[in-house]
Amino acid sequence: MKEIITVTGPITSEELGFCQCHEHIALSKGKPYDINPALCIDDMWKSLEEMKRYKSAGGDSFIEAQPCGCNRMTEELKTLSKKSGVHIIASTGFHKFSFYPDKHWIHSISTPELEEIFVQEVTNGMYTDADRTYPTVQCESKAGIIKTAYDAEELSPRYKKLFLAAAGASLRTGRALMIHVEQDTSPALLLDFLLSLGVKPENLIFCHMDRACKDIKAHEDILKKGSYLEFDTIGRFKYHSDEHEIQLIQSLIRLGFQEQLLYSLDTTRERLKSYNPDGTGLDYILTTFNNSLRLSGISEDTIHKISVENPARILTGSAFGT
Repeated sequence: MKEIITVTGPITSEELGFCQCHEHIALSKGKPYDINPALCIDDMWKSLEEMKRYKSAGGDSFIEAQPCGCNRMTEELKTLSKKSGVHIIASTGFHKFSFYPDKHWIHSISTPELEEIFVQEVTNGMYTDADRTYPTVQCESKAGIIKTAYDAEELSPRYKKLFLAAAGASLRTGRALMIHVEQDTSPALLLDFLLSLGVKPENLIFCHMDRACKDIKAHEDILKKGSYLEFDTIGRFKYHSDEHEIQLIQSLIRLGFQEQLLYSLDTTRERLKSYNPDGTGLDYILTTFNNSLRLSGISEDTIHKISVENPARILTGSAFGT
């Protein structure tokens, strides 16, 4: 597996270029919006404007992290990608249960059925009707990664069912698992569970740990077993400063983990400039944060690894050192 699957078709690792590995650019109103109105990004003119600004700043690609049946605007992603020239890697998989209505099909589906839905989205095309009904209608665009979510329930029976399906789909397709991590969880417990199922550590991305796990040992435990960490509390000052983020990145680079680090912004409506003039913007890493990394002493070669080489490796299923 050496191709990267985008919403407009396969590309090579060389075509991926600069890639932010956990973004949101097209979300319709649904249960996530009911919880947080910033989790609705449904004006496609504004989303296109945001992507064009990202492209102008040097952005080539990003991962759209909203999964199947959770208000992912599937067909709009292809249009946005074509009009902006930015590659979008879409996600199948699942989010946390609180993001689904009580009568959503995900609450009652069996593990084999769910695994097959994930596999279908990767191999044949994503479903466009999955928000309110059991998915049956597919489009041409395929998913290139499998999203999962890990909250305070950890591996409760109902979450274990979902992780079994996601792991099975990853093993069948070779595509990576991206894991939304929340506070008061043990990422190492989940990692060991997924490894016991046969998932390769280099096929796992743990997200949000820069704000969910303050103990650096938790980060080291994941990295020592060969998985990736994706940092996305950049420009999110209600959590901590960029200086704090850079110190965390520096400490892990000093330990030799630069080939396992990724970054992104985990954007919401309130932080996209086209929706909110006071927002940081999808281009914030390119226009601001990378300069801060350079001033801190992080080399251009290391920035290239985090933004170009490492995303290409995980999205093609390649081993470290390739």
